[in-house]
This record gives sequence, structure tokens and C-alpha cells, in this order.
Amino acid sequence: MGLGAAGLGQKVALPQEEAASVGSAEVGSKDCEGLIGIDEVQKALNRSRASVYRYTNTDPRNLNPPFNPRKLNPEYRSDQKDPLMFHPNEVARFARDVLRIKEVTVEVLNSPSTATQQLLGAILEELRVIRTRLDHLDGRPADLSARRDQHDQGARPAA
Repeated sequence: MGLGAAGLGQKVALPQEEAASVGSAEVGSKDCEGLIGIDEVQKALNRSRASVYRYTNTDPRNLNPPFNPRKLNPEYRSDQKDPLMFHPNEVARFARDVLRIKEVTVEVLNSPSTATQQLLGAILEELRVIRTRLDHLDGRPADLSARRDQHDQGARPAA
């Protein structure tokens, strides 16, 4: 299958955290900081796994080769064993510029929240409650040492 007009006007859709409209294959992402893996790219581009690997900018001698506008550029890897991960905007750029899919859109689909995300949300809410209570303290000292001095003066018996 060539790179030409195959898939013209095709839609590419994956889940992602944030949206950015690029034009109309819809691309999104997974939990790893909004990055997507080979399987998602394969489904999004409607190409075989082998084709996706052929499109990918990799080099056995160089872990992170320089950007190549004619290839699908993966994100930075620190080890050869790390899986190839792609930013949804890069997949959209590749679909539009190289595969010639005319209308490419990066669509945001919220992924289900994980236990970690729920815990972080609860911590954030608790910090907001603490901040609100601290903001409403009357005559609050500017720093901790002033607060300590204020507390020590109130606790000392009169001489």
C-alpha cells in the first residue's frame, strides 16, 4: 500500500486528555502523559503493524534520531527496551503531511480515571480546603517564626 491518496478523508480516533484541532483524522492518547503506543497508532491510521514500524523514525545505532518530517517520530526514549510512544499531534501531522489524509483532527476523549488520579484529586481538594481555611485566619502572621512568637507570648505567664 502506497503513501499517496490511500485513506483520503479518513478519520483517526483515539482517547486523549486534552484536545487540539489540527484539521480531520481524529487522534487522542493513553495515560502515559498523553502518549500512544504502536497498537493505537496502527488502529488510528488503519495500517498494519509492519507499516507503522516502516513509517517510524528509528535507527538501531541511534536511540533518539533527529526529527524527520517524512517519518513518524516517536517520543524520547531513555533505553532501547522502552516501547515506542507517540504524541497524538505527531500522529496527526504524519497522517496529514505524509499519508495525505486531508482532514485531521485531534479529538479529546477523557480516559477513565485511575486510582492514582482519584487519590491525587482528593489530595488537591484537601489542599484547597486547607488554603481556604488559612486565608480566612484573622491577623495571620506573614511567616512561621512570627506565628511561633505570637503563640509563645500568649502562653507565657505574666511577670
